[in-house]
Amino acid sequence: MDEETPLLHRRPASSESTIKNSKLFLAVFSAVLGNFNFGYSLVYSSPVLSVFKSPDADPRLRMGTEQAAWFGSIYSLGAAAGGLGAMLLNDMVGRKMSIMMSAVPSTVGYMLMGGAVDLWMLHLGRFLTGVAGGMTAASIPVYISEISHKGVRGALGSCPQITAVFGALALYALALVVPWRWLAVAGEVPALLMVVLLVFMPSSPRRLLSLGRPQKAKEALRWLRGDQYNTDIELSAIQHSINTQTRLTLSQLATPNYYRPIAISVVMRFLQQMTGITPILVYLEPIFAKSKVSLEPRFDAAIVGGVRLLSVVVAASLMDKAGRKALLYTSSMLMFVASLTLTMNSHTTPCPPGPAPPNLTTLSYDLHNDIGSALESSPQSAAALVPLISTIIFIFGYAMGWGPITWLLMSEVLPLVARGVASGLCVAVSWLTAFMLTHAFTHLVDRYGLFAPYLLFTVVCILCLLFNAVCIPETRGRSLEEIEEYFRTGRSFTINRSNSTAQPS
Repeated sequence: MDEETPLLHRRPASSESTIKNSKLFLAVFSAVLGNFNFGYSLVYSSPVLSVFKSPDADPRLRMGTEQAAWFGSIYSLGAAAGGLGAMLLNDMVGRKMSIMMSAVPSTVGYMLMGGAVDLWMLHLGRFLTGVAGGMTAASIPVYISEISHKGVRGALGSCPQITAVFGALALYALALVVPWRWLAVAGEVPALLMVVLLVFMPSSPRRLLSLGRPQKAKEALRWLRGDQYNTDIELSAIQHSINTQTRLTLSQLATPNYYRPIAISVVMRFLQQMTGITPILVYLEPIFAKSKVSLEPRFDAAIVGGVRLLSVVVAASLMDKAGRKALLYTSSMLMFVASLTLTMNSHTTPCPPGPAPPNLTTLSYDLHNDIGSALESSPQSAAALVPLISTIIFIFGYAMGWGPITWLLMSEVLPLVARGVASGLCVAVSWLTAFMLTHAFTHLVDRYGLFAPYLLFTVVCILCLLFNAVCIPETRGRSLEEIEEYFRTGRSFTINRSNSTAQPS
């Protein structure tokens, strides 16, 4: 790498303009269809649970509180299992093939739900779509980072988050006019389209070089960068990185160039979920009801989805301009201010009278129904809008920083030799944390009201600020090889900032 680097920076600026991104964008689009399906399947339970709990539901499919709770939460367990499975598949069959294989549990899961005649089919289908979501979450960010050049890697790294938001919006829109069975059938379309398109997309050049197929790697890189691109320098840098890697052993995990990036990625995924974003999104309607905010349910998804979409678009546009750390600071501060406001507001807002709901489903449905009429009859005031505005700010802050950047940094900083396994581990940690926090949120609200979880989220936001300041490196404008060298040296990047900021067009 040290021999090729000076040549890279002596190249005239005009030669870098020969990079063409059109085919790269097509490859990224093909992959992130898996994230579209992920966003779609994640919120599938939201509009259909009311159907299954209705007295008019098919007796074989009618759900009580316990069955409905499992139907809503079992997706997270499936996603954790999918993330662990991706640990093996990413290195055994490659990133691209792992993404394609996720279509199998996704399609089978939707078929089971669409044709369900018993509750076990609904639960198994929901679990399998979660498995597919975990597989894509672990594989797609790594694939995108390995086929992208540093000039657009930040923006393209936000695409999984953006398409997941689009998937959720598509589900909510279809649910207005499409029955629940056809919602499941429609969920098969993006997964099948993803497989068809990925067949024609190249594998990661890094993957091909690691398999000892330099000619195939050169063809893949030229396809991604354009016919006029000189692939030799980039391939040499990748090959050098691969040559310096050995099979990961337990003793190597004790060295900083391995355990530091893995620890950073795992802790980021843990903190990402501990901010409370999952329970806030899952319990949005009962939270508004308990906070004395009157909002018609059909507007919930539109407002939240619109805010999430706007914020991830803003993050994508600023990723390679403002830098990762600046956006993480901004994101942490917005979430801190919003959660602190929600903490103070919930401390001064008395809990509605009546017995505490015994479980998750009672919180989600009975609470809103019990006090809904009282809320609707109360006069709207400026104070009543504080929880709504604070929640919107919290979601905006999360989706412009700790949402997409956590995925991007995971794919950037993980060492090549451990990238497949570690990315699966990160996804598993994320989803297990989400599952446990979602259930813990219910118990905290039952016993202490909203004050306790909001206070916890406020403290976590402070930890996010400190972790970003102390542990997270700025990777904007750095190649994956430079990032690996940073962790290897432990001090600074080996190429001066002035030289590394030249970006291909």
